[in-house]
Amino acid sequence: MRFETIEDPSDSRLFDYIGLTDPQIRRRQLDQQFFIAEGIETVKRLIRSRIECRSIVIAPNRLDAMQEILEDVRCPVYVAERHVVSEIVGFDLHRGVIASGNRPPAPSLTDVLARPPRLGPHHRLAVLHGVNDHENVGAIVRSARAFHVDALVLDPTCADPYYRRSVRVSMGEIFFLPVIHSPVTFFLDQLRQLGGTSAAFTPRSVTSGRDVVSVENLRPQSGSLALVFGSEGFGLPEDVLSAADTCVRIPIASDVDSLNVGHAASVAFALTARL
Repeated sequence: MRFETIEDPSDSRLFDYIGLTDPQIRRRQLDQQFFIAEGIETVKRLIRSRIECRSIVIAPNRLDAMQEILEDVRCPVYVAERHVVSEIVGFDLHRGVIASGNRPPAPSLTDVLARPPRLGPHHRLAVLHGVNDHENVGAIVRSARAFHVDALVLDPTCADPYYRRSVRVSMGEIFFLPVIHSPVTFFLDQLRQLGGTSAAFTPRSVTSGRDVVSVENLRPQSGSLALVFGSEGFGLPEDVLSAADTCVRIPIASDVDSLNVGHAASVAFALTARL
């Protein structure tokens, strides 16, 4: 591996990293289908994944920690002092390693179901509606990977799972989790037609004219199972609750209002891992 040294913040080779704090620049990354990963462990996960790296930038004091994994990397690897990179990205790059990668193509539901489930006889899918906090999305991705969830489904109102903060909070697990983009009610209907079922999570005890089942008593009939979660502030709307086959709640202390959606998803993934 040959490293290229960069000393000029205006060097065109660092185009991907310009102004990462600027919303317009983030939109450019989305439109041009690339993303940013930062931190030693996250960039290592990117390198180990099947996603194509565009480039990697490393501070000199991080070379030893990255040397071995970079031996077979084919993308350009640039070495630049932290102050040079900080001037480019718009913040202090204290983690010392940053990379850009090409967003993978989004699979369809049939693509996901054609692959073997990660655990047990059936697929499990995490479905998010209106979860627009990047850190919550990242936390859910990390838990989904930890508890063998097969794919993430995002409706158009969700935060971008490849946004820099989401990637960092997921610890790079987003690089290994297929992401389907679909309106939730459409997706649940499609899943049902393919023999799957869905469970919508809510803190209520009754909703849409039916009782809410404790997650401990969830018994899906057969086939793939979609676990559906709503936004932190508003939860799932009535049309999504009505579209789900079952409404489910996580039993918690009576004097606590609800769980953070990231924590709720982790509990749900763990308790349904063997269904």
